[in-house]
Amino acid sequence: MADKTMRVLICDDEPGMRLILRKLIERADGFAIVGEAENGEQGIALFEKERPDVVFLDVEMPVMDGVETARRIQDMDPRAALVFATAHEGYMSEAFSVYAFDYLMKPFKNERVLATLERIRSLLNKGAEPAKDETAVRHPSARGKRPGRLLIRNRDGVVFVDMEDILLVQRENRQTVLYTANASYATNDTLAEVEDRLDPDLFFRCHKSYIINLSFIDSITPYGRWTYVVRLKGTKQDALITHEKYEELEKMFG
Repeated sequence: MADKTMRVLICDDEPGMRLILRKLIERADGFAIVGEAENGEQGIALFEKERPDVVFLDVEMPVMDGVETARRIQDMDPRAALVFATAHEGYMSEAFSVYAFDYLMKPFKNERVLATLERIRSLLNKGAEPAKDETAVRHPSARGKRPGRLLIRNRDGVVFVDMEDILLVQRENRQTVLYTANASYATNDTLAEVEDRLDPDLFFRCHKSYIINLSFIDSITPYGRWTYVVRLKGTKQDALITHEKYEELEKMFG
């Protein structure tokens, strides 16, 4: 199956920088620009409309800065690849807090941007195919007791789901969504509120936007500078895990 075209949004208040990025992205195979914004509010509006796979962000912009823009984009789609392109090295720690895919320092070399695009294209098109360097993680069979049922509040009332059937919980479109093998359930409860009601022996907060069922971890592969992808058995959904949480998981499984 042919690789899909990666859709890109550029968000920068400098017209000259938007032009440079546009020309570089047009040179790269497998990418198409779907919009350009000159501040964070415009960027969020375009993101909601176009749902790009990749967003290039400046940090210092009027109306809303790049870090806050990134946080709001992550609440809509935590899998969007966020690339900061900025002249300010001091914001790297804030970029880390939103787990940006990459951090480019202006003025950057063209080859550096093209390398980042190629890495994004390769990783996002990989899908569920096994990676050569993937790390299999198996949940100890004796772990924990059989959990109970979880009450989920939604606009239609409440539903009850067997906790052991939940594979993944994530933030998506400004809601919290719980996935089982055969269904999904959206709620306006925050991820933290749902986490408080889950069995801590069975579920693991691997990222600010994801909670995973430890029994269903199949493999973990690199993704971006500070994150990995967790693939789960029984679903096409996957999750992100931060480097710190990955190390914590390794210790947990010995």
